[in-house]
Formats: sequence, C-alpha cells, structure tokens
Amino acid sequence: MTFWTYVLRCSDGSYYSGHSDDLERRMGEHESGLTPGYTQRRRPVTLMWSQEFPGREEALAAELQIKNWSRGKKEALFRSDWETVSNLAKPPGRRSRLDVSSKIEARPRDAKPIIVLIRPQLGQNIGKAARAMLNFGLTELRLVAPRDGWPNPDAGPSASGADIVLERATLFDTVEAAIADCAHVYASTVRRRELVMPVITPTQMGGELASVAGRSAILFGPERSGLETEEVALAHKIVTVPINPKFGSLNLAQAVILLAYEWSRHAELAQPPAREAEALAPHADVDGMIAQLDGLLVDKGYFHPPERMQATRNTIRTIFTKTGWSGREVKAVRGIIRALANPARKRR
Repeated sequence: MTFWTYVLRCSDGSYYSGHSDDLERRMGEHESGLTPGYTQRRRPVTLMWSQEFPGREEALAAELQIKNWSRGKKEALFRSDWETVSNLAKPPGRRSRLDVSSKIEARPRDAKPIIVLIRPQLGQNIGKAARAMLNFGLTELRLVAPRDGWPNPDAGPSASGADIVLERATLFDTVEAAIADCAHVYASTVRRRELVMPVITPTQMGGELASVAGRSAILFGPERSGLETEEVALAHKIVTVPINPKFGSLNLAQAVILLAYEWSRHAELAQPPAREAEALAPHADVDGMIAQLDGLLVDKGYFHPPERMQATRNTIRTIFTKTGWSGREVKAVRGIIRALANPARKRR
C-alpha cells in the first residue's frame, strides 16, 4: 500500500501538513469539512504539494519534517525551487544571501524605503516587523539603540523565515546617523504634534515614494511611547494611519505592515503566477457522479413519495450540472459520497 504526504493552504493563509493512504478521499474530507480540527475551521483549502511514499512510516516522517519548515522553505518546495530549499536548510549564519535576495528584489534597491525602528524594546517585535517588511518586498532594516541590544535571539523565531531582513539589519546609535543618506524621511505617528509640518495618509505616502528620487526612510518609535517630538522633527513629513480615535493602539508590526503595503501598491512586486482554470470534466464523468449519488439516495429511501421521484431527480441533476465541475472536483465529490456510503473507518 502506498501513502501520500501533502500540504494544504488554508483560507487564512496558513499551511497544513498531513498524510493519507487515499489522497483523493482525504482531500474530499478536508474540502467538505468532514475532517474535524484545523482545516475544518479554515476552509476552503487548496492542495499545494503532495508526494507518494511506499509506506506509512516514510509518509509520516516527511509530514513531520515539512510541518516544522519555515513558510519560505515550504513555498520554495511548492515551486520546486530546490536551491532555496537547500539554502534555507542551512543555519542562518551559513546561508547565501545572494540566492535569497535575487528572488525578492523587484525594483532597484534605492527605490525601496528603509524601515527604521527607533529604540525597539522586544526582539519578538523586531522579528515581526521584519516579517511584515518581507511580505511586501522590503529588506533594509535599520535599528537605532534597541533596548536589548543586537543581535537579539528572540527576533529570529518571530520573523517566521524573514531571515534575510534580520541578517541585513544595521545598527545605529542615533536617528541622525540612521537617516543620513536619505533624501525623504517620513515619521509614523498617531499622536498630535505641536509641529508645523505636512501630515499625510499612508496612501499619499505610498504614491510619493513611487515617484521620488533618492533614498527614503520611514521612522517608527518604541512600542510603548512612540516617537519623541524631536525625532519627528527630523522627518520631512508625518504619516498618520486613520484609526479609531477611541482605540488608537497599533502594535509595531501592524504599523510597519500597513505602510509597507501602501508602498507595495505602487511597486512591481513578483506575484505568484495566476492559476490556470481547470478543464471542465467530461459530461460522462458528471453523469457518473450523479448516478453514484442517485444510487446512494435510493438505498436510503430518499425519493418519497414515488410519484415525485423523477421531479426530484431532475432538480438534483440541475444542481450538479450548472456548476461547471472540473475533473478534480468530480473526484473529490465522489470520494465524499463513498465516505458517506461506507462504514466509518477506524483511525489508528
């Protein structure tokens, strides 16, 4: 008997790893919500990768191995990018920066804003900010006097694979030094200031960053207090996120991801290739699915009263023929029907 190891992408963007001796049936269970637990609450799910193994032990070992991989390593696996998979398997200090950075650079480096974190307090928040940056193609992080020093061992796990951002991060003693080479500086703050300087929205900032020449930077203050007035005064403009005035609390990573996203709207970031539409299943395959369901309904005494049998069958056929099923979907539904018709299987 052969077994399959597989990885699903859930509706919330997370990944689920599993193994089964019947991938078609298992996919049907995940897609229909018959599998309780993680995927049931995160449907719809998409099959991203699968591989066949000669036995359960090998499939389970592969599942456990992939489950512990970083997001970046899993996504390299999906696109069969074995060079990146191999690179990310190395300890952070031994990874090749060129191999990774060449895949994320979408615009000239000078066109990308620098993220400057001023006196950040927790390593976890630095890691989360790095993850937010890399989500939108930003890789240059500058740290000004982090409270717990740098490097910080707590940053890596929170970065969830955004190691290149942490590896490139540079340390500065003062804000002035961190922005010395920048022609355009934005201060992110939601507090009112007694400063006479332009205040713009994130959307306006994103548009400006797409058109200006020279290096640019966005300043973020420490988690508890935000930027000091003197630090805001070093910027050319204030950028403020429109937010609920009764609850104006954004954490550091949230603020970074909001502004990075606004920049990315004007950037030509690499996008995953659009998935081609699946070919429609032949009419005979759809007929087979309907006949399989019809047989199960007859066995269950569903058609009652008898004189309404044909009308009910016509309704069921209309439901199933107007959807435009693909071959994969037909197989999944037939797997579901089989699962419902057969006795429940005991899981080992």
